[in-house]
Amino acid sequence: MKICFATNNKKKIEEVKAALGNDFTIVSLEEIGCHEELPETGNTLDHNAFQKARYVKDHYGVDCFADDTGLEVDALNGEPGVYSGRYAGEPRSDERNIDLLLKNLNGETNRKARFRTVIALILDGEEHAFEGTAEGEILEIRTGKGGFGYDPIFKPEGYEKSFAELSIEEKNEISHRGKAVKSLVQFLK
Repeated sequence: MKICFATNNKKKIEEVKAALGNDFTIVSLEEIGCHEELPETGNTLDHNAFQKARYVKDHYGVDCFADDTGLEVDALNGEPGVYSGRYAGEPRSDERNIDLLLKNLNGETNRKARFRTVIALILDGEEHAFEGTAEGEILEIRTGKGGFGYDPIFKPEGYEKSFAELSIEEKNEISHRGKAVKSLVQFLK
């Protein structure tokens, strides 16, 4: 089955391809000729995920899925949440987002946090949603070279390593996106 993952984030595509295996051919936005920025104006993860998926379906006529992910930090009342990707403003920068988050948590002892992902699927004219959550905590310093986004400062529950220190396979087993993708795969199969 061929399906579009409504992103051009190569790291996300790599993670999802690893999770889906050979049963599916995943194509990126670039591969379907979509080069514009997808709309992402909602105030919830669900809204943003469906907004992106509907845009691709409406403008390119292909079945697709889109995700939106937020990092929710308890001590910051759930921030940055739906604004995780643009937490430090424009232009978007993982480094600046991490710097701001660490600054806002400076001196804070409660570092409990979670990643939440919502995947919106449009397939054969029907819409479906899948969610995954990964509980953990925010580290005080960056560790690891892998992953993307907040991975270098997020330590999942039960691990002594950050997401950025785990292999793609290890991360997919326990991550928010990995869990949402598993639900997506079970549905598609």
